[in-house]
Amino acid sequence: MKVSRSSYYTWKKRPKSRGKIESEKLLIEIKRLFIEHKQTYGSPRIYDALNKSGIACSENRVAKLMRLGELAAVQRRKFRITTNLNYKYPVASNLLQRNFIVDKPNKVGVSDITYIWTFERWMYLASVLDLYSRGVVGTAMDDRITDELTQQALKQALIRRRPSEGLMHHSDRGSQYASNDYRGLLKRHKMVCSMSRKGDCWDNAVAESFFHTLKVELVNRYRFKTKKKLNK
Repeated sequence: MKVSRSSYYTWKKRPKSRGKIESEKLLIEIKRLFIEHKQTYGSPRIYDALNKSGIACSENRVAKLMRLGELAAVQRRKFRITTNLNYKYPVASNLLQRNFIVDKPNKVGVSDITYIWTFERWMYLASVLDLYSRGVVGTAMDDRITDELTQQALKQALIRRRPSEGLMHHSDRGSQYASNDYRGLLKRHKMVCSMSRKGDCWDNAVAESFFHTLKVELVNRYRFKTKKKLNK
């Protein structure tokens, strides 16, 4: 490096600058927030959290310190299509109309399907959420994406909640929800069917958001060797 030994030791003994000390303190706070939010926050969200805590800094500085600290948020995996629209079943109108705030439980349920990779094969998870609590009330998993899968999730929700007549059931337009068997199950339990508009994921945003959180904060952190391991 063409630096004399005496100059090197003089530099090494020199006290840290105020800026360096402040950066080290800020990085400690960044790491705390990063761990607190299960490694899912990137620099924009860390920046917002810091400012809400009263710690003033720039987003660029947060991004730089996260790079230096090798803090990278967990990323989503490759997208896989789960909605099959190539069918001739009738579809229901969008009765929910993105009204995601309801005043009591067992009034509106939202459903969707996602996929999870194992080293054996893809697995598909169907869920039913109560829109009031945003809690999961029914689930089913299989290596085939059929209307039987969605029916199992709905039947579990019905057993757990036993809703009164008139509950609105909202989903996308996938064939698993539009099939005669699935619609028949809704009709037998006197549930009102509502479906998102074609190709509009925002119409079922609560279910989409749940699966996003599930994958980013849990599923994407692990590698499942078998479907048996996944079921555990």
